[in-house]
Amino acid sequence: MHSKIILKVLGLLLMLFSLSLVPPILVALYYQDGALVEFVQVLVVVFILGGLLWYPVHNHKRDLKIRDGFLIVVMFWTVLGFVGALPFYLLEEAGNLSLTDSIFESFSGLTTTGATIMTGLDTLPHAILWYRQQLQWMGGMGIIVLAVAILPMLGVGGMQLYRAETPGPMKDSKIAPRISETAKALWYIYVGLTLACALGYWFAGMSWFDAFCHSFSTVAIGGFSTHDASIGYFDSVAVESVAIFFMFLAGINFALHFSAFRQMNGFAYFRDPEFKAYLGLLLAGILIVTLYLYYQQVYPTLEEAVRYGVFQTVSMATTTGFANAEFSAWPAFLPFMLIFMSFIGGCAGSTAGGMKTIRFVLLFKQGMREIKGLLHPNAILPVKLSGKTIPEKVMTAVWGFFAVYVFTFALLMLAIMALGVDEVTAFSSIAAMMNNLGPGLGEVSENFQTMSDPVKWILTFAMLLGRLEIFTLLVLFTAAFWRK
Repeated sequence: MHSKIILKVLGLLLMLFSLSLVPPILVALYYQDGALVEFVQVLVVVFILGGLLWYPVHNHKRDLKIRDGFLIVVMFWTVLGFVGALPFYLLEEAGNLSLTDSIFESFSGLTTTGATIMTGLDTLPHAILWYRQQLQWMGGMGIIVLAVAILPMLGVGGMQLYRAETPGPMKDSKIAPRISETAKALWYIYVGLTLACALGYWFAGMSWFDAFCHSFSTVAIGGFSTHDASIGYFDSVAVESVAIFFMFLAGINFALHFSAFRQMNGFAYFRDPEFKAYLGLLLAGILIVTLYLYYQQVYPTLEEAVRYGVFQTVSMATTTGFANAEFSAWPAFLPFMLIFMSFIGGCAGSTAGGMKTIRFVLLFKQGMREIKGLLHPNAILPVKLSGKTIPEKVMTAVWGFFAVYVFTFALLMLAIMALGVDEVTAFSSIAAMMNNLGPGLGEVSENFQTMSDPVKWILTFAMLLGRLEIFTLLVLFTAAFWRK
């Protein structure tokens, strides 16, 4: 473990994060409705803290090892979660949040979970609203990936950070020859989608402020809103249509976006088996939810059933968490089905949460192989994807991930039930946290304000587990990781 290089990278990343507080400061100056002093104070403190970590070791140069990458990613997300809580904690206008609540809100933003303990959003200063949305935007693609594009210029290699940060079972596939070029390509796509989404919202009737804020959380698949009623506040089919389109796009592998753009060929998407499975699952979910809403007469007309069914299915299945209706009040079958869809989530390499569609495709193919193996015990039956054989190492990793995910989910659910949470609330809360979904059922159908502090700490840990895809965090708890 190279402690000096780890401190150098953490210092650089903290200073980088401090500069991200400039936009909220500019918003505060423009709207003149509070929060200016607090954001300036936090910027200065965080920049100085980063400088104190960086300066003593700024001349130290050494390549990052795999262990260093994992440790930096976990440390940075943890440190950033705590540092990011400072504006919430210092601002009286935010509702005098406790330290625990501030940390919960900060981690929820950075991990793009979208669960909140804040109410009265419509009356908060514009700067704090912008900051909440910006946290999700930064967390969406991962500030680490942004740093990967910058660190090579500072004498610090980034491949180990990228491997630790990027979601999905096959992390070594790069879309550009150099890792910094890969990170830059991903960010160009990310920024381009954000600007297009903001423009779409503006054309649909949002103000420029709401348009940009919601584009941050839409493309990041975060789910925070500037209004308590979320997207339902606008009561606009046009706004909901823009949200559906960009939630769907953000749930697709960004490397696939890059390939399609480079080839200028939309058919590139349909050559990808994960995309086809992702699209198929969404269409099947939309069909089931819409027809169930209509035939159960939850909505009087088919048009309304389609409107609310399509929006909530795409929002939940992509783990965004926006709402245009109180889906928790629907017949119990639908909310639970939508939460189960969030376990699958979007594609690997997207900003979505969940276990990722590609893993479920591989698990299904593995199941089919086992069934065929019973009929033909001596046959060699490789798992194939698009005609290519999947290495057994990848299949083992997928099974291992699934087993650890389920075991961790059960353990955390039992832990908060032991603290007095009922089973429906416990199940949906842990699902919402680990899948980085946001909304839950039962006691947390509106927000997580009523949860006790110990429960909030467990839920915060679950958010981080989900964002870092479990192994990146849990590997630090093994003795082998710390052996020389």
